[in-house]
Amino acid sequence: MLDFTDQVVVVTGAGSPKGIGRTIAHTFARQGAKVVICDINQAGVDANVAEMHGMGYEAMGYVANLTDKESVDKMVAAIVDTYGRIDVLVNNAGISQKVTVADMTLDDMKRIFSVNMFGLFLITQAVCEVMKKQNYGRIVHLSSVSGKRGGGVFGGAHYSASKAAVLGFSKNLAREVSQYGITTNCVCPGLINTEIWKSMPKEQADAVIASIPMGRPGETQEVANAIVFLASKEASYITGEEIDINGGSHMD
Repeated sequence: MLDFTDQVVVVTGAGSPKGIGRTIAHTFARQGAKVVICDINQAGVDANVAEMHGMGYEAMGYVANLTDKESVDKMVAAIVDTYGRIDVLVNNAGISQKVTVADMTLDDMKRIFSVNMFGLFLITQAVCEVMKKQNYGRIVHLSSVSGKRGGGVFGGAHYSASKAAVLGFSKNLAREVSQYGITTNCVCPGLINTEIWKSMPKEQADAVIASIPMGRPGETQEVANAIVFLASKEASYITGEEIDINGGSHMD
């Protein structure tokens, strides 16, 4: 068991009732963390916080638009005002769209990058200032197998490009903030057993499964386990890394 007692963990995009963010939040809470659930969906935030309180976990919710700097800065200030620190940031929030390059519009590209990269940048920038003052912090970004191999599961080229950008951003950030005791790493999930997977047409789903050596989609808990390790004190000498969680569908 990795101990996160008294650590403050912020998980973005954790307002879904069944998504990876919810599992990440619960996993940190089981390890003793004080979890902040951040999402743009008020109802989702309220429901997940209530669920965690009902299970005896310490959690608070915050509704914020990650693409708006003022909204992000207010959220970070509120968290620090409540807890006095932020130990871990998990950048889970993200959106996708299935569209070909031929049919893609510039607005499509801007919308995907606005959340997946620009929003990630804004909250990371704000939280890093808090972590620098502490001389301690752990940042874990969710990229994707699509950002490494160029799609093939779900989403268009703009999604793959945004997730590839996250990888480069994290590596450069590692060079800047390691001196402050802050690590920054990425996990790159492949096909995970979420609502997106369940919504795929059977023929497409079968083709994706056939390309995975382990012959199945991953579980949200398997993604959360890797994230919690990277966010732990035990992972103190790992930074600028990317961990593939894809059952062997992509190897490098």
